[in-house]
Amino acid sequence: MKKKIDEYQIYEKHYEQIHEQVKNDPYAKSLGIQLTKFEAGTAEATLEVQSTMVNAYGTVHGAVIYAVADHAFSVACNAYGKTSLGLSTTIQFIESAKPGDKIVARATEVKRNYRTGFYRIDVLHEQNLIATMDAVSYRKDHYFIEVDE
Repeated sequence: MKKKIDEYQIYEKHYEQIHEQVKNDPYAKSLGIQLTKFEAGTAEATLEVQSTMVNAYGTVHGAVIYAVADHAFSVACNAYGKTSLGLSTTIQFIESAKPGDKIVARATEVKRNYRTGFYRIDVLHEQNLIATMDAVSYRKDHYFIEVDE
C-alpha cells in the first residue's frame, strides 16, 4: 500500500523553494502584480492599476482583474509543491476600479483532494468587493520540487 503524503509537511519543509517558484511568474511580473501573501492553500496578490489597463470607458479592464485573481489562484493551488493547473474558473464582476486604484486578490482553498482543488478568490479595492472567482485546479502526479517519498 502506498504511503499517504502529508502535503502540509512538504509545504513547511520546502517553503522557500516553493515560494521562489510561484513568485517568479513572468506574466504576473509583466503586469506589475506582486505576491504579498503565501501560505498553504492561500495567497494574496496586489496590483496598482495603470492608465494602460483600462477599457474604452476608463475603468479597469476585466482581463486585468482576472489576471490578478488567476495569479492568486495559481499560487494557492501550487503551494504544496504539486504541479496544479487551472481546470475551470468562473468570475463575477461586481464593481469597477480605475487607474491608481490598488486591487487585491485573496485566494482561499475551500477543499483539496488527490486530483482536484477548489478555491474562492475575492478581488477588492480597499474594502469594496469588485469581483469574485470560483476556481477548480487539476493536481498532477508531479511535484515541481524534489520530494522525499
